[in-house]
Amino acid sequence: MDHAADARRTDLMTITRHVLNEQPKHPESKGDFTILLSHIVLGCKFVCSAVNKVLLFLFPSTIGSPIAISTSIPPSLFSQAGLAKLIGLAGETNRRPFALLSLNQGEEQKKLDVLSNEVFVKALISSGRTCVLVSEEDEEATFVDPSLRGKYCVVFDPLDGSSNIDCGVSIGTIFGIYMVKDKDNVSLDDVLQPGKHMVAAGYCMYGSSCTLVLSTGNGVNGFTLDPSLGEFILTHPDIKIPKRGKLYSVNEGNAKNWDTPTAKFVEKCKFPKDGSSPKSLRYIGSMVADVHRTLLYGGIFLYPADKKSPNGKLRVLYEVFPMSFLMEQAGGQAFTGEQRALDLVPTKIHQRSPVFLGSYDDVDEIIALYAAEEKKA
Repeated sequence: MDHAADARRTDLMTITRHVLNEQPKHPESKGDFTILLSHIVLGCKFVCSAVNKVLLFLFPSTIGSPIAISTSIPPSLFSQAGLAKLIGLAGETNRRPFALLSLNQGEEQKKLDVLSNEVFVKALISSGRTCVLVSEEDEEATFVDPSLRGKYCVVFDPLDGSSNIDCGVSIGTIFGIYMVKDKDNVSLDDVLQPGKHMVAAGYCMYGSSCTLVLSTGNGVNGFTLDPSLGEFILTHPDIKIPKRGKLYSVNEGNAKNWDTPTAKFVEKCKFPKDGSSPKSLRYIGSMVADVHRTLLYGGIFLYPADKKSPNGKLRVLYEVFPMSFLMEQAGGQAFTGEQRALDLVPTKIHQRSPVFLGSYDDVDEIIALYAAEEKKA
């Protein structure tokens, strides 16, 4: 038995240990944020397990991988009925379980979305540290019972990109956290704040590994779930996005509907006139996966407004704000086409916005193009 190796395995920086180490930097802290985060982490582990069960059914060749080892799979899952319960539709009329996988975004909710939402709502309320919750899956905000209230508002997309799960693409949970002034007198105004007022933001990506990226306003750190320990271990400390990247990420299928600055920028990425090498296009169509790659390798992620969606498509509170918060904390920028993304003041909980985020210099270029276009007007 290798006792030295076992000793090293216990001297790991877990996400809980990391947050506890940060606590002394905030003298007013009483541990409430640490408790809240532990409940978010629990929700991420639960959803990761549910996603892996679906992936193992769809892609049996993954059996024997770390994903398979980390997941306890009930025999009932390996039947069409078991699978349908997990990835079927809420209120669906089509009873063929495998047909349920191919429905496009905008149609009925998949059960995995509903399950993930229920998991996070219950985890957040049971923490006793939240007062208002805003979820992508719920039309209205959830106001926590006064007896269970704490001082935090949490905005989240419980399972972003879930329509891609049947092709094995990484999907994820996105979240942002605000602090309220008076937990006994809360309203939507406590949530409808600029993103710059967030105290923390992050995402958890479910794929070949389970990775949680978090910022509490003091840099960005990435943690990977160790299946053998059931703990998120610090694997990407102090993430810094390169000042300029070689990649751009955008759905070019919408190119005919873009405005002039976006079209010019993408044209420059492909055909630079300064003698530099063209940027490479990388687009997955799952925001968590695309932003994660951009954060690590540099470049720019674009989801602009266009003629079909003049207000953009991404949701401000639980997609644009958390990802913009992370990008800025990692040394990048985020821009809406009109202003710094984190300065935007939302008026509705499901409000949409365009966004350009990524490496500082790359976003600077798109800002300059919009400024030039505005001067012409």
